[in-house]
Amino acid sequence: MKILIVEDDFTSRMLLQALLKDYGTSHVAVNGKEALAAALHALEADEPYDLICLDIMMPEMDGHQALKEIRAAEESKGILSSRGSKIVMMTALGDMKNVCSAYHSLADGYLVKPIDKQSLLQELRNQGLIQP
Repeated sequence: MKILIVEDDFTSRMLLQALLKDYGTSHVAVNGKEALAAALHALEADEPYDLICLDIMMPEMDGHQALKEIRAAEESKGILSSRGSKIVMMTALGDMKNVCSAYHSLADGYLVKPIDKQSLLQELRNQGLIQP
């Protein structure tokens, strides 16, 4: 599995990398602009990310905007969101406004920090990325 971890907090990045290391190769972006650039590059190379773990509160471009732009880029290449990268929001924001906004923008999943291994693995199973 090809994974993009988008997180501005160093400790959170390290935790996600450790939790996901047995499931694939992970790349890191520290803000939404870097995430968009990485996702676009992967799409252009016809090697899109299988999973994008996307924080919401980040400098330069937040996760909501990055999500919208990644989905728009997929759409421009004829990729439906259901066939695109699995994008799971991973954030401290658990309020309904942020959750609804994420799903409205075609996020595949939403996990509230702190992320624990069991909930992360269950989300990967739910997305069909790992076996039960």
